[in-house]
Amino acid sequence: MAMSKLIEKRLADYTPPDFLIDQAVVDIDIRDDHARVTARYNMRRNPKSKNKNASLVLNGEKQRLMGVTLDGAVLSHKEYKLTDKDLTIPNIKARAFTLEVASTHNPYENTELYGLYAAGNMLNTQCESEGFRKIIYALDRPDVLTVFTVTLHADRKKYPILLSNGNPVSTGKEKNGRHFAVWHDPFPKPCYLFAVVAGDLDKVTDSFVTRSRRKVAIEMYVAKGKKPETAFAMRAIKQAMKWDEDVFGLEYDLDRFMIVSTPNFNSGAMENKGLNIFNDVCVLGRAETASDNIISFIQRVVGHEYFHNWTGDRVTCRDWFQLSLKEGLTVFREQEFMGDMNSIPVERLGNVRMMRNVQFAEDAGAMSHPVRPDKYQSIRNFYTATVYEKGSEVIRMIQTLVGKKGFRKGMDLYFKRHDGQAVTCDDFVKAMADANKIDLRQFMLWYSQSGTPTVTVRSRYDAKTRKLHLSVKQKTKPTADQKKKQPLHIPLAVGLLDEKGRNMIPTRILELKKPAQEFVFNNVKTRPVLSLLRDFSAPVRLDYPYTDQELLFLLAHDSDAFCRWEASVKLLTKYMLALANGKTVAEKTADALMDGLRAVLRDEKLDADFRAMVLSLPTEGELGLAQVAGGQKIDPDALVDARKAMMLRIAYALRPDIEHVYGQLKTLSSKATDGVSMGKRSLKNLCLAYLAQDEEVATRKLIMATAIQSTNMTDQVAGLGILSSTKTVERDEAFALFEKRWGNAPTIMDSWFAAQARAKRKNVLKDVRRLTKHPAYDGKNPNRISALVGAFANNIVGFHAVDGSGYKFVADMIVHIDAFNPDSAARLAKGFARWRDYELKRQKLMQTELRRIAAHKKLSSSVSEIVNKSLKA
Repeated sequence: MAMSKLIEKRLADYTPPDFLIDQAVVDIDIRDDHARVTARYNMRRNPKSKNKNASLVLNGEKQRLMGVTLDGAVLSHKEYKLTDKDLTIPNIKARAFTLEVASTHNPYENTELYGLYAAGNMLNTQCESEGFRKIIYALDRPDVLTVFTVTLHADRKKYPILLSNGNPVSTGKEKNGRHFAVWHDPFPKPCYLFAVVAGDLDKVTDSFVTRSRRKVAIEMYVAKGKKPETAFAMRAIKQAMKWDEDVFGLEYDLDRFMIVSTPNFNSGAMENKGLNIFNDVCVLGRAETASDNIISFIQRVVGHEYFHNWTGDRVTCRDWFQLSLKEGLTVFREQEFMGDMNSIPVERLGNVRMMRNVQFAEDAGAMSHPVRPDKYQSIRNFYTATVYEKGSEVIRMIQTLVGKKGFRKGMDLYFKRHDGQAVTCDDFVKAMADANKIDLRQFMLWYSQSGTPTVTVRSRYDAKTRKLHLSVKQKTKPTADQKKKQPLHIPLAVGLLDEKGRNMIPTRILELKKPAQEFVFNNVKTRPVLSLLRDFSAPVRLDYPYTDQELLFLLAHDSDAFCRWEASVKLLTKYMLALANGKTVAEKTADALMDGLRAVLRDEKLDADFRAMVLSLPTEGELGLAQVAGGQKIDPDALVDARKAMMLRIAYALRPDIEHVYGQLKTLSSKATDGVSMGKRSLKNLCLAYLAQDEEVATRKLIMATAIQSTNMTDQVAGLGILSSTKTVERDEAFALFEKRWGNAPTIMDSWFAAQARAKRKNVLKDVRRLTKHPAYDGKNPNRISALVGAFANNIVGFHAVDGSGYKFVADMIVHIDAFNPDSAARLAKGFARWRDYELKRQKLMQTELRRIAAHKKLSSSVSEIVNKSLKA
């Protein structure tokens, strides 16, 4: 599909809806081969619309219209216009009227997983962003807020559970073994928050008493036999409810909060009002069946979706360009929650690593866009790290500028002004500015300007006057979507350390607003070591000429967790890039780094998880970004070799210490899922990965025992991951035994697929092709696609094979998957977006595959936009 055929939507073209729907009564009659849907809308013209004579245009796709009634009168086909995208009714004279539309569609053939669709033996919905139009004709836009009453009809044996938003009204039996359920949601909401579920599910119940002493029922609906997998998610729900009351004063508002787990879902979860729908992997798990990463992810996603009840549901987006209004703010709230529940420093470092590895890459590639995009062709392509994670960093910068108390004041004013409304990012920032009496007009550029700024700092210390002068500059390079850049309002957190590593001053926030500014610190008694960008106070690249000695000093002494970790990252990256460029690292310098890492490993006063993060090498992807930032092209083979060499260096230099720490931790309780225990397992398994570098038979057997005999999934998956890249009998035996044990558990087998697809083996593509034919691999399930094809597309050895075979395979899969699930295909297509960053031979190979995908005649708009923008960049 050529770009000219795609419709581009622009923020500047926004106009209020011509009509509003105050109430919707929706009836869904589920049959064996179709669903008949009837919607009765109480509508009126929007007084804010400038077009007083506008025709009524309802969105609708992939359904068969059965009838239209206006104020009780049946309309003939001549009284409306029907296309494959919408239903237009002209000449409506009344200011207020009742419209009824009826249609049928087949949810069992819906493989896109938008609208109403079959997921295993159940039916569920996904309406964000434009899925409701696949259920019934409607004003499918987020600024139309409606009170919904929903009636579901279905076979009682096949679908004994019938759910929708809000509170239950009534249930009853019908003829021929059927039944019905009526639900009412008293809160006006956009139709993207509409949800229904029909299935034969197990129900798990609990309750939460709010601060106003209301008892809220908590209900989780899961597949038969999955009740034991729900305890952690249930605990997370109650933690989130309590935290939101304590931190933001926000109380749950309905009589019940429901979560439904589904095996087929394009994303992690959906915050439908009162009826959250979750991907199985984001809600089901215990120590025996889910790794610590998955269990933490469950806590994170449960918190995120619950927090949307206020930041997304009660106050929603005016239009989809404002997506970060709800997502950036809710990611920020989720991150604060996770820090409070676990470890604040470790949570922050995880946020930073994700930003740099994923969002910085997005800013540097063909799909670069601002936190609030000003145009799009497919809105599904903008559920991105920029909108979510960078959007969260923008919110965090506001909190840095106004303080936590000021941020709470701003949140209170935001809800006071806008509860029950569809608003913009400007409305949120204005509430923050007004509540704290500060000027954030320049700060709004963070929403409209793309790219990653570079902040350059140079220092000069005057011993006579005891003054420290900091010269600070900012610059944002042109991006694929924007060539001209303006100076941003950047909070730069600075600390000063004396010769013993003590803080000389409290952390100071410098507000950088101009291209260049000078800051002076008075009464600085001795030349300090600078601790810059503390807590990653802004999503920028920092340019400061640290010496190796200064970085080692920060690694040993800085009280700021980010700057301490960052010192190790800078040193490790510097040395690995030197190796990748064929240079040698002086033994004295390398030994000093080993000593610094050894000191962190030995320091039992530090969180185990933090120690693991410091000792974890930057990935090849992170090294590639550093190469590009330094003006080089990415050479995947050189990066793989350099990282392997550094892994070996650390493994041998720190061997006695690694063995000691591993010995301390190997008897750790296998079932404990608290943050401390998870951190210790993380450090233990990192130690095991370093021990594995000796390739001794005894070590291989130890790793195989970890993969097969451990009683928690974290250790089993860690063992598989370590063995995956080896050419050993232990590898083959471990994967065979794991498959035998867990072959009938799809979400667990995802880890098995992914471990093989990530293996740094030259024949990994052969393995992946074989696995696409494995009985446990469902090629239409988004989780399976992500576990196998998605993991391979992120494998620097397999995907970037110098013969181009990896590129060809993924391109073939994109075209194949796009025919039934554009979302999954689009995620894979983004792997080609930075093709120009690679060395020339790989550039040409990737470009060839992009052109081949682009030439396909039936590409979805989602894939077409990514591919054509990538080629154009």
